[in-house]
Amino acid sequence: MIGSTLARPDADIPHGSRSTSDYLALIGVREIPPATAPFDPGYDPFTFEGHLLQSGHLMEMMKISMAGWIIASEAVTRRKVTLCREQGVRTVTGGGPFEIAVAQGRLTEYLDLVADIGMDRIEAGMGFTDMPLAPGDVVAAAGARGLEVQLELGKKHGGTFTSDVIGHLIDLGREWLDAGAKQLVIEARESARGVGIFDDDGQLLAADADRFADAFGLETAIFEAPDKRSQFALLDHFGADVHLCNVRLEEVLRVEIYRRGLHSDAFGRSNLRPPAPRDGGPR
Repeated sequence: MIGSTLARPDADIPHGSRSTSDYLALIGVREIPPATAPFDPGYDPFTFEGHLLQSGHLMEMMKISMAGWIIASEAVTRRKVTLCREQGVRTVTGGGPFEIAVAQGRLTEYLDLVADIGMDRIEAGMGFTDMPLAPGDVVAAAGARGLEVQLELGKKHGGTFTSDVIGHLIDLGREWLDAGAKQLVIEARESARGVGIFDDDGQLLAADADRFADAFGLETAIFEAPDKRSQFALLDHFGADVHLCNVRLEEVLRVEIYRRGLHSDAFGRSNLRPPAPRDGGPR
């Protein structure tokens, strides 16, 4: 069985008289609840654990994504889920394996496996397959195994959303939320280019993003942001409270300093820059 490979972050480390959290408060950075859900497309377990120790407190959830976790060493997959639990980071599977399980008539067995491995949530979707099952049936089957459900909205090969498609997806999202789904993921794939709310040049279509935010709120509508351009665009538009997902582990800290106005490109933005401290300027 694979054991922990890294020392705990506070082991044998001298403690000083100053803290980073106190300093952030001094320069006006507010505390922000975790709002980034990174994904693991198949990191080695040592890299995975290192990023959890470094940034786990900044993570809303960890998506154990694609189907890699099914064909990787099962001991490693189980260890990753255990490490997340130890760091207080909840886990969710990617939507691809769900779609394949439904198409192959093996959803029950898939849910049994996900629950047995210890994950907290599944992502449902119909990004490259059809969905013959009612939302309530999927949510009930998952719930019977202690699993939550989130739904990914949008086709993986359908291109940029049209106005009619957005209207259909909003109706679909409401149907799944009424059935008990917890959040809705807005598709952007790995490129955020020519898909969903991003045009062929990778520019955010802000009015389209607003339709999802207005329909569901920023706690429920979470946006895939797989690269720097899409991450910064969504934060620039919505501000620090937007929920992002499909962020690579090595990009979590960059996203979070941007979210807090600590990145050079964010500091000049009124909706991200920390307010000036009340007690004056430099000392």
